[in-house]
Amino acid sequence: MRAKEEIPLGLYLHVPFCSSTCDFCAFYQEKPSKKGREGYFQALEAELSSLSDPRLIRTVFVGGGTPGLLNVKEMKRLGDLVRKAGLASEYEWTVEIAPAEISFAKLESLAEMGVNRISLGVQTFDDSLMDALGRNHSPDKACRAYDMIREIGFDSVNLDLIFGIPGQSLAQWEDDLKKAVSLSPDHLSTYCLTFEEDTALFVKLSKGQVSRDPEREASFYERAWEFLPAQGFGQYEISNYSLPAKQCLHNLNTWRMHDWIGCGPSACSQFQGLRRRNFSNLEQWSSTWLEDRPMEYEECEALTSLDLARDAILFGLRMNEGICLTEIARSFGLETIEFQPVLAFLNRLEREGLGHWQTDWFSLTPKGRILADAIALEIPELAVSMAG
Repeated sequence: MRAKEEIPLGLYLHVPFCSSTCDFCAFYQEKPSKKGREGYFQALEAELSSLSDPRLIRTVFVGGGTPGLLNVKEMKRLGDLVRKAGLASEYEWTVEIAPAEISFAKLESLAEMGVNRISLGVQTFDDSLMDALGRNHSPDKACRAYDMIREIGFDSVNLDLIFGIPGQSLAQWEDDLKKAVSLSPDHLSTYCLTFEEDTALFVKLSKGQVSRDPEREASFYERAWEFLPAQGFGQYEISNYSLPAKQCLHNLNTWRMHDWIGCGPSACSQFQGLRRRNFSNLEQWSSTWLEDRPMEYEECEALTSLDLARDAILFGLRMNEGICLTEIARSFGLETIEFQPVLAFLNRLEREGLGHWQTDWFSLTPKGRILADAIALEIPELAVSMAG
């Protein structure tokens, strides 16, 4: 098993404030207020100050909500807190930005803080589809925002795109892909629209106002898998593509079941043998850190090495490189692990044309990646061999 200091440490910060709610969004959010913003920063400082780990932070991801709603002074305050927590000499620091909330002053502030990667929530370049998502920016505004980001000179820029939007045609999706590539980003994240409970889109689905078509969604996946690599964007995960050496290190750290700390309301952590979620309520979360009382979380479970190994298999199969069971066993100190049920499962996938072996590595075929969610539900539990 690798020494703890070799395992990368990531930091996720959730900024919960949003001026409006997109129809598809299920992330925790709050309307911004002066009192709420000040309480957020006080509690965030307390939470970050409580971190106890000798490792320096290698990846930071600031998401939301809408981090771009913070003003320049608040952004600098956030940056000071991150730097105080301890950044490694080489790091990746991503901030999500919505096109409607961007300005040169904010971007310059982020660059001065040391942010080196921006994720821009474009979603679509089609006006009619933007309305279907309940977004409050125009495609032209997204392009102007991208130009500003490039003018500041960040090391890496990601564009978020969504497909499977009600009423969206394959031709419209292809047009979105072409427009995204024409901007020359470093990274593209392409997500199939999901109908999460407690969203306006889910209500429309339950009322029969919109519908899902899995076969149509599969065709959207496959078109991106064909088109983007041909344009130089290597696919490294089912929904993610990048130019060489521009993968999102924070996501890779998470998918490989390394350690990350989540701060802010609703943020999740995998740290010190626990997987936990902060309260999805600004006041409840902030009072946890600002009042003298026992620590509480919305969810908290202890993790074993077997849990981590199984999840590394589950998420590893979503990546194009696939998984190496020997490497996973070594990473989690499980030299005596009994992989036979998993091996039998992977061999069955190969026989069914859903995966293939290349020496010690197993990865899903395109047909298998379409079924990745269903495959994940079938992965056998792991057990330690009692032999010897």
